[in-house]
Amino acid sequence: RSNQSSDRHFITLMYERKEEMSFLSFSVLCVLFLIFQYSHVSFSSSSAVPQCHPDERSALLQFRNSLSIATSDSLQYLCSSFASISPWNKSSDCCMWSEVMCDRVTGHVIGLNLFCSGLQGTISSNSSLFLLRHLQFLSLSGNDFRGSSILPEFGQFKNMTELDLSAANFSGYVPLEISHLSKLVSLQLIEFNEQNIKIKVSAATFQALARNLTNLRELQLSNIDMSSLSSISFLNMSSSLTSLYLVSTKLRAELPENVFRLPRLQALELDANEELTGLFPNSNWSSALRVLDLSYTGFSIDLPHSLKNARSLSELSLSYCNFVGSHPTILSNLTPQIVSLNLAGNKFSGQIPWSSLNLKRVISLDFSFNNFTGQLPDVNSASRQSFSLFNASKYLLDRVPLSLTTLSLSHNFLSGKIPSWIYEIPYLQELDLGNNFFTGNVEIEKLSNLKELSTLDLSSNNLSLSFNNSINYTFDKLWELRLSSCSLSEFPHFFKSSKGLRTLDLSRNQIQGNVPKWLWEVGQNSLFQLNLSHNFFTYIEPLPWKELSILDLSFNLFSGPLPILSSPGLQVLLGSKNQFGGQIPTSFCNMSSLQVLDLSYNNLGGKVPQCLGNFSEYLTVLDLRRNRLHGTLPTTCAKGNSLRSLNLNDNRLEGPLPRSLAHCRSLEVLDLGNNLLNDTFPNWLESLPELRILVLRSNKFHGTIGNPRIKFSFPQLRIMDLSYNEFNGALPTKYFESFQAMMNAERVRMKYMGERYYQDSVLVTMKGLNVELVKIQTILTTIDLSSNNFTGKIPEVIEKLKSLKGLNFSHNMLNGTIPFTLGKLTNLEWLDLSSNELVGLIPSQLTDLPWIAFLNLSQNHLVGPIPQGKQFNTFSNDSFNDNLDLCGFPLSKMCNEDTDEQNSPSSTLEQKDDSDEANGFTWKVVALGYGCGFVFGISMGYFTFFSNGKASWILKWL
Repeated sequence: RSNQSSDRHFITLMYERKEEMSFLSFSVLCVLFLIFQYSHVSFSSSSAVPQCHPDERSALLQFRNSLSIATSDSLQYLCSSFASISPWNKSSDCCMWSEVMCDRVTGHVIGLNLFCSGLQGTISSNSSLFLLRHLQFLSLSGNDFRGSSILPEFGQFKNMTELDLSAANFSGYVPLEISHLSKLVSLQLIEFNEQNIKIKVSAATFQALARNLTNLRELQLSNIDMSSLSSISFLNMSSSLTSLYLVSTKLRAELPENVFRLPRLQALELDANEELTGLFPNSNWSSALRVLDLSYTGFSIDLPHSLKNARSLSELSLSYCNFVGSHPTILSNLTPQIVSLNLAGNKFSGQIPWSSLNLKRVISLDFSFNNFTGQLPDVNSASRQSFSLFNASKYLLDRVPLSLTTLSLSHNFLSGKIPSWIYEIPYLQELDLGNNFFTGNVEIEKLSNLKELSTLDLSSNNLSLSFNNSINYTFDKLWELRLSSCSLSEFPHFFKSSKGLRTLDLSRNQIQGNVPKWLWEVGQNSLFQLNLSHNFFTYIEPLPWKELSILDLSFNLFSGPLPILSSPGLQVLLGSKNQFGGQIPTSFCNMSSLQVLDLSYNNLGGKVPQCLGNFSEYLTVLDLRRNRLHGTLPTTCAKGNSLRSLNLNDNRLEGPLPRSLAHCRSLEVLDLGNNLLNDTFPNWLESLPELRILVLRSNKFHGTIGNPRIKFSFPQLRIMDLSYNEFNGALPTKYFESFQAMMNAERVRMKYMGERYYQDSVLVTMKGLNVELVKIQTILTTIDLSSNNFTGKIPEVIEKLKSLKGLNFSHNMLNGTIPFTLGKLTNLEWLDLSSNELVGLIPSQLTDLPWIAFLNLSQNHLVGPIPQGKQFNTFSNDSFNDNLDLCGFPLSKMCNEDTDEQNSPSSTLEQKDDSDEANGFTWKVVALGYGCGFVFGISMGYFTFFSNGKASWILKWL
């Protein structure tokens, strides 16, 4: 009997997921569906129609009743058009249920399709599901099994040919028993949450799958952990394989060449495995290979000439693989079957070999994010007989890629004018020429001839746009428009007809005045991203877009209250560098999806809403610096939050730090400088595993810092700024000993802190100047404890902080000598020990600092000759002024022979007895004098400290 409901369901399943499959896998599913359909038709024509077996119906009912049915928000992207499973009851024939397929002869349940059925709960080893022994097809995809293990019992289905456990919230290791399914043709285990991979495949299990599943044609394992696999794991792959998808599986092996030679392999997709390496075979490629995707892998060097042996190749993606080549003429060896070519994000340079490319059938071409130079070829489009993309005198019209739908050349060094043939490609949908050096005028009227155009990016060139705002241009299918840095002085109207617009970027232009009201009707039910930053806008009305996710209004002249937002799904809100005033509205507390909130550099007043500590579990960035906020910090910071960066610098906040900040386990940046906070040192933050930047400067923090409470405190800290406070006591020696990230200079990779829509920045005192670093390199490591009341000696343990770039202990009451071990900080670029009570000689070892560009030792009690040579010869008087008895360059006071000898490398603190004693002077006497002075100083310091309750003076910069 034909089951039409089941047919429709299965067809919809395949249609919805075909974008995830290659043409081949989609075809395989279609063939399998036709087989099932044929069996149903044959069954319906039979005079004897077997019904569902009672024990199997009971097993189905028991399985469904063991689970709840509800819609999962996390699966809406996959299951938006599917309802829950149809009613099942014990009085009906289970073969008639829309999710069930039965054998046309025996009546046994052979297929169970529960794709996106809203099932929730766990599956146990005694689940009645495993009583359906005759199952050949099982799909549990698109449900929520609450982290259940993929049980060994799944290996009991001896007749199973198709098994799909994708996007079902399973966890743990794939059991070895899956390899017992010897008849398996298709195995799909795809997870869509790239941030939280829960499923793992061991090397032993994968090798068993490769060895035992000899009938396997399609293997899809994506977004799961396969990091334990080695090259050996791939040596015995089934020769029947037609599709192999191992996308984002943490592969770290070297892929053996035999994988490219599997005789029936048509699709090989291994993208998003950055540590996967390998070489292409020189010969004997699989003659069937049509799709090859190695994007975001470790394949590199140059494109091999052997690619020409892949004669059936039609889709090739090698994006972001670090391939190089000054003139990739190998592209001319690609087969004429190529319809999609993606070489984005590599290091190709030179001119694109247009004349050698065979683009007769190409549909998609992406050369973006490379180093290509030169111009796009141009011809006289008026002469259609000689019209050719490459060379009008040599090539005919049929060489023009009239089938082209995607042309992406962004982020290169291409120049010249945009040729006229671009406007005449009839099916062009995506045109991305941004971030090049194109010049000339772009006529919007010509662009409007591209009726299929959906994406247009002309950003960051030297182009001017020509349009008439009184003309109604037609861009009905446009959904992404990027015109950043296009010298626009007025708001363009030509996209008024783009009702389905999803992305609009008009940033970095010179547009003035109000944001026009007609914009509210564009993309009213679709606008996802709006970027109006870096213009001169002054007013914007309440925003109507329900689907808006990213809004950037920064660097404008907006004033008055913050705009009212209607989008419950807003994820990124950037409004910095404006003149917004008033208070932060409490309506922000309803933005439960917000990830980045940056309202810095405005005139916002009032208190920080208490809800900002826990209103969104997804919030990663909260930047409210340079406003007029007052009161205390929010006292509640929810456990399990995602906060990565918290910046409230330069407000009027007061009171103690809330202890709930210790819940922010993902926190990397904590900048609370330039406020009125009054507390002791927050040593309870030392266990935060990711904290990289701690800025508490210019507050009222006080007391001693003390010792760590754990073995490895602040393990990732790179920037520590406690300057301009009232800390006292000794320098925190024990903390210095635990700053692991400041010790490993060689292991730090240079990159910038931040994320896609937000870059962390911080104000640091660098080389005597206050500098705002708008991008923070992870290699920057500094300690600034200046302008406090620290006493005692500079600890020698600082020599372990090998990666330090800057060290500032100035304006304290430190005594003793300058440790010669500071000369071991070979990455140091600035050192400020000024305005202390340091004594003795300047260690000659400081001349060994190869990168030192700023040195300030002024206003101490230093004596003797200034070391000479290397970087020390570049410092001025300001580095040494106001000391007790320094001499030598650059000071005007010259040193005598005795003082020169005193500072020789072999006798920094030990002097030659004969010359010194001849003058009635010995360093023993000096040491005795310093010793007496030290005892007297300690005694007086003790008396002064405990009689006044604090140090008697503090020098503070205002």
